[in-house]
Amino acid sequence: MRFIAPDRAEFSRDVLRQPPLAQWRDASGWLDAMQFPTVDELNRDWSGAWRFVAQTPALLADGLHYESRIHQHGQIATRADNWHDFFNALVWRRYPLLKAALNRRQVAEIALMGDKQRSRAQCALTHFDEGGVIVVLRDAQLLTCWDAHDWTGLFWEARDAWAQGLIRAEVFGHALLEMALVPDKLITGKALVVVEADDRARDAAIPALAAAIADGRLLNDPQELRALPVSGIPGWHRANDEASFYAAAECFRPLRTGRRYPPPLRLGD
Repeated sequence: MRFIAPDRAEFSRDVLRQPPLAQWRDASGWLDAMQFPTVDELNRDWSGAWRFVAQTPALLADGLHYESRIHQHGQIATRADNWHDFFNALVWRRYPLLKAALNRRQVAEIALMGDKQRSRAQCALTHFDEGGVIVVLRDAQLLTCWDAHDWTGLFWEARDAWAQGLIRAEVFGHALLEMALVPDKLITGKALVVVEADDRARDAAIPALAAAIADGRLLNDPQELRALPVSGIPGWHRANDEASFYAAAECFRPLRTGRRYPPPLRLGD
């Protein structure tokens, strides 16, 4: 069933104080406002090779694929008064390296596949673009729980690790951010994982992911992406302060027979 976001005038502002939307406090003025920002406002104080442009019939008359228009002209078609495109704009502003890497790969795949068919790589790129989560780990042993879909181990028994920053998650996918507008909605993302050695590498995760995506080391198949029920992250859902939540909530699914996750990206690889 297609997700329908709540009306801007009526959505509960409480969700803005809870992750993942609380991670976007720099855009709180736009998030909390009664109206969506215009494309001119979205472009303000943002440097780079890209610009948000209103998606109008005149713009679409160029016949270009959405991704091709970004690649050729730096124009990001943006629908007015639309949560999905608004969150896409926020992600572009915060993660231009990642978004540009995804666009570069999409355009290359379009050149191979044409406009009517999609490759496995295109599916992976789209899944991450729409529902992606960036997870940075200091303690790689936490992957043992994740590999087995031991959600109680990953989220409940390792709550101290989350609190201490030994594992961190940032929602990248704009569709996932849109879903977070609904209070207490159970949300599962598609994660890419980076293992860092120490705090000196903290700012290296995003450039490393962008480089790996751009040169084809990541996102060649949807199976590379790890399921991550972000509602299980401590503090990200009002019900997850009880261990029983991890046994009962439908987002915590067992590992499918034969499913194996690939190793994470390690900084320095």
